[in-house]
Amino acid sequence: MSATTVSGTAGEDRSDYTKAESRSIRRRSLRLLGSLVRPVRWQVLLAAVVLVISTALRVAGPALIAWGIDNALPAALEQADWMPTIGVVSVYLVAGFGGAALIGWYSIVAARLTQAVMLDLRKRIFLHTQRLSLEFHESYTSGRIISRQTSDLDTIRELLDGGLNELVSGVLYGGFTLIALLLLDWQSGIVVVVMGMPLYFLMRWFYLRSQGVYRESRVISAQVIVKFVETMTGIRAVKAFRKEPRNDEGFGDLSDQYRDVNMRSIRLFGILEPGLMAVAAVSVALVLLWGGLRVVDGTFAVGTLLGAVLYVRNFFSPLSEVAFFVNSYQSATAALEKVSGVLEEELTVPDPTDPVDLRKARGHIRFDGVEFGYSDDRVILPDFTLDLPAGQTIALVGTTGAGKSTLAKLVSRFYDPTSGAITLDGVDLRQLHPKDLRRAIVMVTQEAYLFSGTVADNIALGKPDATLDEIRSAARAVGADEFIRALPDGYDTDVNKRGGRVSAGQRQLISFARAFLADPAVLILDEATASLDMPSERLIQDALQTLLADRTAIIIAHRLSTVAIADRVLVMEYGRIIEDDTPEALIAGTGKFAQLHASWRESLV
Repeated sequence: MSATTVSGTAGEDRSDYTKAESRSIRRRSLRLLGSLVRPVRWQVLLAAVVLVISTALRVAGPALIAWGIDNALPAALEQADWMPTIGVVSVYLVAGFGGAALIGWYSIVAARLTQAVMLDLRKRIFLHTQRLSLEFHESYTSGRIISRQTSDLDTIRELLDGGLNELVSGVLYGGFTLIALLLLDWQSGIVVVVMGMPLYFLMRWFYLRSQGVYRESRVISAQVIVKFVETMTGIRAVKAFRKEPRNDEGFGDLSDQYRDVNMRSIRLFGILEPGLMAVAAVSVALVLLWGGLRVVDGTFAVGTLLGAVLYVRNFFSPLSEVAFFVNSYQSATAALEKVSGVLEEELTVPDPTDPVDLRKARGHIRFDGVEFGYSDDRVILPDFTLDLPAGQTIALVGTTGAGKSTLAKLVSRFYDPTSGAITLDGVDLRQLHPKDLRRAIVMVTQEAYLFSGTVADNIALGKPDATLDEIRSAARAVGADEFIRALPDGYDTDVNKRGGRVSAGQRQLISFARAFLADPAVLILDEATASLDMPSERLIQDALQTLLADRTAIIIAHRLSTVAIADRVLVMEYGRIIEDDTPEALIAGTGKFAQLHASWRESLV
């Protein structure tokens, strides 16, 4: 898949779609819904059967009342025969209690279905977004992913939990009621059918108007979450640059837009519900008028008229539930579109279909005619060729944007080259088994992230079966053991609890210990010493020389003191290598590295 697909998904968070796009998105959403329902289809069938029987029992009530008034009551009054009355009352009670019991059972079955579907969907989103390539995560903000996992899923759950039940029961109840009305008095049924025309146009008007409103609502809802997450994540920068007033204004504008779009949806619903009530009132009045005229003529029984009026009223009563469903449906449809868009994303760095095993890598890295550019079509590495022998420590030096971090991401296979190949011990990284790749190549970045858990758990991330002695040895090797033992619970200190907080430099040392414990064949340090102060950096210089021995190492650093331990220095500029030699030889020369080194020495003075 090309990079444009990722940006395309990012662009889906908008409210304006062409008809073709809308149809495509709708088909995608239906595919997702079908895949969620398929594993629980037998439970769906059970719920449908229970709902049909319970609805039929509920619909029988007015017909029983009409028969009781027209037949059972005269028999009791004229012939003193109370058996028909007792019989119809008994049947009415059985139907009422039976329908109520089945509705209760249906509610439990439907709730289980909803929870099963939501569990499946929630896990799918987490597993899929975690598997997606780095390119997706660098273009799709964390706030939008959180919006998919929280507010969008809650909206879908509300639809399945209440709205869908209301729709199905409302439609079934209305359909059964109309059939019963036609069987009881076809003329009253015709009145309802005729009044169904303005009802149809009213519902269609609401559906079309609300579709765009609810889609816009989901977009603005995601923007609100994104703004909140970005602000809280970068709270230090916010306070350092006094950005609070600008954030207040920006968040206030988004909140105003969110309020306005919600008010538009409320106004639409405020027109729909009175319209439904008006259509229902006119229908009841017409049936009552026409039935009353026939009662006067003696061609229509009073009990049947009462039954017909009850059926007309019952026909329109679930329409408010259907309207609520349309209300929920529009919002949930927009949410399902966003969720299905994420789940349809493909990996830009796919796993190989026929992977090659490399149990024990030596660490020989080779770039062979590699060309690479990001989704904005900028070429970062043009026709790049480089050979890194196993066991050699390479330092990459150059100005910002020269392509150093891009090279590191390609070696780690966070991205694949546009053309050419990158090999490890002669095996194309695209063909290498993912487990072997991650075991052989480890990257330590400037953003040393610690996960919830103990310090020991974080160090053992790359080797979960490591013993405590192995963890401590790795920590000692990078100079982290002393400060870890000084923590409240030592290696068992929870890094996210009070007393377990560590500084940026200490986090970096823990990430070093994590990488070294994994014992990769290729170790990449991407500005990994940037968070260390000078004493800490000097502390790990000897450890780095020991730990980088017998493995291929790629060091990207602006601090030239770190570069000094390299066997070979590559100076990059505009995606090309302009200098390649030992540190000593380059320092003695007059090239770019010599100038950088001289400037660095002057800064120390």
